[in-house]
Amino acid sequence: MTEFDYEDRLIITTPEGVELSLTLAGVGSRFVAASIDALIEAGLLVALALLVFLTGGFGTGANGAAAIYGVAAFVTFWGYDVAFEVLASGRTPGKRWNGLRVVRDGGQPIGLLASAARNLLRLVDWLPSGYLVGIISILVSAKNQRLGDIVAGTIVVRELRGAPAASLSPPAATAAGVEPGRGWDLSAITMEELATVRRFLERRGEIEAGPRYELAATIAARLRPKVAGVPEDILPEPFLEQLAAARGGRGEPYRRGSW
Repeated sequence: MTEFDYEDRLIITTPEGVELSLTLAGVGSRFVAASIDALIEAGLLVALALLVFLTGGFGTGANGAAAIYGVAAFVTFWGYDVAFEVLASGRTPGKRWNGLRVVRDGGQPIGLLASAARNLLRLVDWLPSGYLVGIISILVSAKNQRLGDIVAGTIVVRELRGAPAASLSPPAATAAGVEPGRGWDLSAITMEELATVRRFLERRGEIEAGPRYELAATIAARLRPKVAGVPEDILPEPFLEQLAAARGGRGEPYRRGSW
């Protein structure tokens, strides 16, 4: 029986020449995440209203209270998403709960300027009501982007489930002082392949956890059949670290600038 894949995917070719597949978030999952965040924001706005108006605008009177609340409401509406996207790796509470993340359209982490731009344009995406402009934009754009995403160069993706945290830590064998890659036959690894591994290890700190694991797994899957003696239980990123160290002939863990 033929298996169909209904997920929208974006294929990104990295500078290393490796294809990275990202699963794009659709209207439904984004709406659920936005609804959760809207409920949280509504609770914050109610709390602000009680604080400002019950204190008479902190003694400034009714007009002062209205002005203070207007500014505070805008900061909450706009700053909520920006703060979480920048400080929590592209995830608001709603996105985290629904397994979504905002990244740059090249797979890199979102920055302050990009987040500020995409969230300022949320005002347009809400027009005329019920997020209608944003929904239409997501449905018709090739990368499931609302207008804010298009302007800011961002996308919303589903996070890779089950990416082991251990894949981002040093290999146990190296930590114990054992020579990395000992007993491996690396004669089939070309200099071009080694350069690809090197570039990944240099740039991995710039890549979000999910895409980073996928990219490491993709590179490792291509190289492992060419290396004899690799333990079956070794994870992709430790494999690449040990391969780079052993092939470089240094007998030590890979470190930035050690080449």
